[in-house]
Amino acid sequence: MKILMEKEAEDFLEENGLQIANRKIVSTKQEALEFIKKIKFPVVLKITGKLHKTDEDGVSINVTQPFFNQEFERLKNKSKQVLVQEYISGKQLIIGIIKDPTFGHVIMFGLGGIFVEVFKDISFRVCPITKEDATKMIEETKAYEILKGTRGEKPINFKQLSNILVKVSEIAAKNQNIKELDINPLIANENEVKIVDARIIFE
Repeated sequence: MKILMEKEAEDFLEENGLQIANRKIVSTKQEALEFIKKIKFPVVLKITGKLHKTDEDGVSINVTQPFFNQEFERLKNKSKQVLVQEYISGKQLIIGIIKDPTFGHVIMFGLGGIFVEVFKDISFRVCPITKEDATKMIEETKAYEILKGTRGEKPINFKQLSNILVKVSEIAAKNQNIKELDINPLIANENEVKIVDARIIFE
């Protein structure tokens, strides 16, 4: 069994045509600041090599310049390296692949972030799926009403989201040794849909 954690998993998905939030693993504050010149503040900072980073208070989101030094030092005390990532605002979603002994690869979609286990608002299909399947999966969730836009908010980019669901199902079809694939969260807004965290387990 082989496990790809965040950066490695994201690199694998990026090589397979998926949009990943711009990111870099750094060892020093100077390295971080050099990278931030390209992606601009605010940023996301994360500890590396941990499965449940939020449980260890290892993630700082929407970090602005005045708080950068404080947050970088805090996370550097927890981890030898820190992942610096562009900050993307939007709805947090999840896409997952599990290998079922009967059906083979099954794809899952729903509300993501820390609430996925609370609301359990998810839909499933057997891989591979079509764009029509992807659209139906999205519409089956309660989150669909939120994604369409409420109280003046614009709807997310449904075309990009559907394309990502199809691509993820195709990745599973091409890589039969994938046991689990978790993209959580996937951030979606009216302009773009990007992966900001991922994990892949190979048999």
